[in-house]
Amino acid sequence: MKSLVIVIGLLLAPVSAQAACFGSDAFKTCTDDNGNSYNVQHFGNTTNMTGYNANTGSTWSQNSNTFGNTTITDGTAADGNTWHMQQQRIGNSTFYSGSDSDGNAVSGSCGPYGCN
Repeated sequence: MKSLVIVIGLLLAPVSAQAACFGSDAFKTCTDDNGNSYNVQHFGNTTNMTGYNANTGSTWSQNSNTFGNTTITDGTAADGNTWHMQQQRIGNSTFYSGSDSDGNAVSGSCGPYGCN
């Protein structure tokens, strides 16, 4: 579950350092005051992201494909381990399942009243 929290945090949580982004909706590069950076490429239903941690020199990546109300994401964590996640939105809820970068199964759902 640790990797799931990290991924969601990367996508949704505000960054403590101020980020500056350049580019278009199809390709964007962002860097923050600490020298960390990430690239986002968006083509149709596919989004590819790569990131770099200036403090550790590590990199990470993820690739998401959306088909209707289902998004499938595969990623590589900074330690080189891979992870997989499938999300399906039904009404006001999102159901997810997959495996974290340690090979542990993860699943649950999120709705208007929180996640479980």
